[in-house]
Amino acid sequence: MRITPKQKALLTFVCNFTAENGYAPSQREIADHFGWKSLGTVQDYLKKLEAKGVLKKEWNARRAIEVDHRFVENFMIPKESVSVPLLGKIAAGRPIEAIVSSEERIPVPKEMVRNGSFYALTVEGNSMIEDGIFEGDYIVVRRQQNAENGEMVVALVDNSATVKRMYRQKSRIELRPANETMESFYVKPHEVKVQGIVVGLYRKY
Repeated sequence: MRITPKQKALLTFVCNFTAENGYAPSQREIADHFGWKSLGTVQDYLKKLEAKGVLKKEWNARRAIEVDHRFVENFMIPKESVSVPLLGKIAAGRPIEAIVSSEERIPVPKEMVRNGSFYALTVEGNSMIEDGIFEGDYIVVRRQQNAENGEMVVALVDNSATVKRMYRQKSRIELRPANETMESFYVKPHEVKVQGIVVGLYRKY
């Protein structure tokens, strides 16, 4: 499942409008916000997002648009933010590259980074889509070298970085994707280094 930038923008508008007003926007309000003249354009976007399982729409109701609860916080724009360093790309798939230093910074919600040292990485791939993480998103990571079973980690394997949920087994580590079309891969404990725990996600348009 791939969410395009325009689809992300629509979802963000729906989430923030609903949070501020207590009800979802109408199709006309969505069209006015984006400068679309035709309600058919709105309906086309909604149908595609409904087919992807991200939102639900009752077509005989004026305001019955509901974003799947798993994704609501991911699509909302933070009102207060601080900046964290953007250290490169991370694979939501097979490992692709080591984390590198960078002068670039991005804004993230202030409440997301209260305690500890944090950085951000750009996601490539679609192995974590069932956790609401899509290609092009930024994940926010707290630096630490240990993790509990089931936590989403940034891990180095053969000096390449990947984001997965980690599970310790008797003699190996399972790095599990959140995509039913993909399989876990397994490494020996000494072959993986935890670089941090994913604490949140941010989208930039």
